[in-house]
Amino acid sequence: MKQPRQPSLTRAMIAARFPEFGKDDPGAHKLKTPEELAAALDRILLEHDEGDLWVFGYGSLMWDPGFSYARSCSALLRGYHRAFCVYSSRYRGTPEKPGLVLGLNRGGACRGIAYMVAPHQTGNALETLWTREMRRRTYRPRLLQVDAAGERVRALTFVADPAHPSYAGRLPLDEIAALIERGVGARGANIEYLINTLRHLEALGVRDPALCRIHTAVEKIQARRS
Repeated sequence: MKQPRQPSLTRAMIAARFPEFGKDDPGAHKLKTPEELAAALDRILLEHDEGDLWVFGYGSLMWDPGFSYARSCSALLRGYHRAFCVYSSRYRGTPEKPGLVLGLNRGGACRGIAYMVAPHQTGNALETLWTREMRRRTYRPRLLQVDAAGERVRALTFVADPAHPSYAGRLPLDEIAALIERGVGARGANIEYLINTLRHLEALGVRDPALCRIHTAVEKIQARRS
């Protein structure tokens, strides 16, 4: 049986660096404990083959990955689609006025960017991703097959967890637009998140009709306000 490589984030390191793990956040959602975070990382390391690590980005990771990588390319993930299905009470909203961020829901397909991380950079990349994406139970890390630069690779990606209190599900278009139009958090306005996603998809030659409809609906709300 293949043994997992040494995790970049041990339980002690997680507990020391993020003492708030295991407590309730401002949105009243239970944060992951150091044990849960380390166990999730161990599972990924156990499944990951030795060598390069691929990471699939479909939202903010497309314009702000935050980790070093050897190369990147357009990629296609089958079996999941991109959707504004996760409430944001910190980065793109507040507990009183939550915004919405992207997650992956089952069904369809999703185009994004695949990053190839060299073995010597894997530890730092995972630490960055765990810090950013795994603070709460909002996402489930998965190694999924993607088509990247003409080859089929297994890539780490973060799938929305339907059991999490922050999972918004399939909201009506007008409700999605209203949340995005008013949402402002620690990382800025929610509308900027939507626009950045659309711009980077356009750079890939990808048009996402669902996101375009949301953008149009947000603009209509803004026009009514002005």
